[in-house]
Amino acid sequence: MKILGINGSPRASRSQTLRLVQAVLDGAKSAGAEVELVDVAKLRIEYCIGCTICYERGECVRKDDFAELYRKMLDSDGIVLGSPNYINSVTGQMKTMLDRMADAIHCQTFIGKYGCAVSTAGGSGADEVVEYLNGVMQTLGANTVGGVGVVLGGDPETIVPAEGRAYELGRKLARAIEKKEIYPDQEEFHAEMLDRMRALITANRDRWHHEYDYWREAGRIP
Repeated sequence: MKILGINGSPRASRSQTLRLVQAVLDGAKSAGAEVELVDVAKLRIEYCIGCTICYERGECVRKDDFAELYRKMLDSDGIVLGSPNYINSVTGQMKTMLDRMADAIHCQTFIGKYGCAVSTAGGSGADEVVEYLNGVMQTLGANTVGGVGVVLGGDPETIVPAEGRAYELGRKLARAIEKKEIYPDQEEFHAEMLDRMRALITANRDRWHHEYDYWREAGRIP
């Protein structure tokens, strides 16, 4: 069981979000998972330019650190996404990474994976960022098991009980992977996404050769 934690904060070791991501990984490790942490801000990930080459060839024209990070995601059973709230959304570093995953959404490459999300905020919006990140993972095909959002305000000790909740979230994530938990509401969403992506891929089969072949090999298109 492999679980990958991705921290989107640019604050390195000073990051409070990093503490939550690490707490989730610690909880997952205590439940038997092999864990790894990646700090996105330390990677060189270029902006998506919307060229659609990934749809056609299955590879990106950008030659940077994204390909290796994406390989780690595909090799993982579970993924933890963490970002502080920067003006009502995730950080630019996290969003840049996510924007490079359009092909992964089309191909629904996270089907069978599980995930969760954590976020911190100075004044408000942590829960909204958690909801957004979990929504992204569901859009990629993964099942999500929950999240931890904490508004720190002026009290640095607020992070401590949040770390405890994040630790338990990690244990929950590991159990969900082990038991292959099914969530009926999310299964309905996944079915709708498959229908939408099938129609999209089929309509563009003459251009998006990689994605059409991927779907045929997966048995999703006759």
